[in-house]
Amino acid sequence: MTATREVVIRPAIARDARAIAEVHVASWRWAYADDLPASLLDGLSVDEREVAHRRQLEDPATPVRVVVAEGPPGRIVGFASTGPTRDEDAPPETGELFAIYLLAEAAGAGAGRALLERATTDLGAAGFTRATLWVLASNGRARRFYERAGWVWDGTTGEHRFDCGNRPIVRYVVDVPG
Repeated sequence: MTATREVVIRPAIARDARAIAEVHVASWRWAYADDLPASLLDGLSVDEREVAHRRQLEDPATPVRVVVAEGPPGRIVGFASTGPTRDEDAPPETGELFAIYLLAEAAGAGAGRALLERATTDLGAAGFTRATLWVLASNGRARRFYERAGWVWDGTTGEHRFDCGNRPIVRYVVDVPG
């Protein structure tokens, strides 16, 4: 476990699925309020996300690693997930940060940095020497967060399909210390 200020970063377990789903939905609602339609954000389901997260956490064969940020008194305020990259153009030693989400109340207090550091450490421990992540091009707050941590936009763009249409995304990369 890693502790920082008032959060502890630890591996997620199956019984964390509900709390992770609650963070996932709540974080989308505050972080993407200016980027995605309210109807899409209002329609997000904690129950559906819980099923998906529980399935992943209970699968012993999954290469995806999930860690949570637990604040006092033992409340999950964020999570991150990593694993092998999904990018077809990436060499096999490339991992990916799939997700990093926080409750609004935890943003700016160090939990995000701690999750990102742990995710990067986990990627290195898994043998990856490079990592990628995808972020909405319009998400300036997240982009600044990653850039301050040393991630660099590699010029690659794409689109993420939402129920409300496609949105431009950009890929960031970082070298992972071994």
